[in-house]
Amino acid sequence: QVQLVESGGGLVQAGDSLRLSCAVSGLTFRSTAMGWFRQAPGKEREFVAGISRSGGTTYYADSVKGRFTISRDNAKNTVYLQMYSLKPEDTAIYYCGAAVTTYGSSWIGRSSTEYNYWGQGTQVTVSS
Repeated sequence: QVQLVESGGGLVQAGDSLRLSCAVSGLTFRSTAMGWFRQAPGKEREFVAGISRSGGTTYYADSVKGRFTISRDNAKNTVYLQMYSLKPEDTAIYYCGAAVTTYGSSWIGRSSTEYNYWGQGTQVTVSS
C-alpha cells in the first residue's frame, strides 16, 4: 500500500520559515520523481516545486523561487520543502505527490496530472 504522509505545517507570521516533510512508503522511492503542490481556498491546486528521482534536478514555481528549497533523502524515503520568508499568499494546504516514471532520471513533473499518488496535505497559514 502506497502512503505519503506530510508533516510540518502550522501557523506562522510573515517572514518566518517552515520545513515540510513527506514520508513515502510502499514505493520504490528512488524510481519516483517528487513534487510539492498547494491549494488555497477557492483556487486550483498549483505546482510549487519538484525534484527528479535522482535528486539532481529541481524546479520551482516563479512565486516561490529563491524562497523555497526542495530536497530528498533517498535513504529515508522522504522529501522536504524548506520554506523561508513566508508570505500571507503562501497560505494553503500543501500536498506532496509521487510520480512513478520511466522518464530519465532528471525528469520533473510540473502538472498534477503527472503524479500518481498524493498525501493527505498539511495546512500552512501565514499571518500578516
